[in-house]
Amino acid sequence: MIQRVLIVDDSPIARKMIRKCIPENIEVYEASNGEEGIEKFKEVRPDVTFMDLTMPVMTGYQAIQDIIALDHNAIIVVITADVQMKSIKKVLDLGAYTVLKKPIKREQIEHVLHQIDKIVERAG
Repeated sequence: MIQRVLIVDDSPIARKMIRKCIPENIEVYEASNGEEGIEKFKEVRPDVTFMDLTMPVMTGYQAIQDIIALDHNAIIVVITADVQMKSIKKVLDLGAYTVLKKPIKREQIEHVLHQIDKIVERAG
């Protein structure tokens, strides 16, 4: 069962919108850029990380690569407005679980969390 989620996005509004879509029984942590995201990942070891791609200091692309290097089983869901096929392919090749398009909808978060919950339970 998913217990901890990390949201990495430079927009406080985007983080708030994602947070509102996550069930209240799940602990939510936040970071405002990729570098902070990696540090927070090391600290809390979330079950799922929601990652933006375009951020200052360190992009989501680099953060995904670094997080997967730390934990090849990390589950990273990219949430971005950049849904070009080359961007989607790149993040999936880096190890992201899936890509969701901004603006995010509650149903998308609920659906992906349900899918991931099955994976987490099996890995148990």
